[in-house]
Amino acid sequence: MRNFYRVALACLLTVSSALHAAAADDQKRRGTSFKHKYSAYYTVQRVSVKTACFPEKLGAILAHIAKRTGKKPVVTSGHRPRSGTSQHSSCYAADIRVPGVSEKTILAAAANAPGIGGIGRYCNGIVHVDIGPKRTWAHCGKGRVKSAKYKRRGKS
Repeated sequence: MRNFYRVALACLLTVSSALHAAAADDQKRRGTSFKHKYSAYYTVQRVSVKTACFPEKLGAILAHIAKRTGKKPVVTSGHRPRSGTSQHSSCYAADIRVPGVSEKTILAAAANAPGIGGIGRYCNGIVHVDIGPKRTWAHCGKGRVKSAKYKRRGKS
């Protein structure tokens, strides 16, 4: 009978520690999923795209674009520490696309976003948004950069 209690106690301790470890692991995963409240308004193209350092202002811009277009933007490029003087090096910029939404609609939504700085357009359909100085451009191919103006639509 004594051995029965020892085995039962050992089993109980094993199950208890396994449940505790699983709960702690689950809590870790949930705790790091969302760095800020706006991260639910966009997705990333692949896991290597760094967005955890996005300031709340950039998250708000992406949330604004999501609300205006009705779909979540996909961040194709976020923080790139070795990108020179680019806003990406300071984690102040995102290159995005919104599947099923025209580039013109994305640009119009970005132009009306509160706190928007730079808006860029690439020929592959990617749109650049950042919280730096106000400027616009279109970039097609190597060395071909054109200044562009994107119209702000009336607030609706």
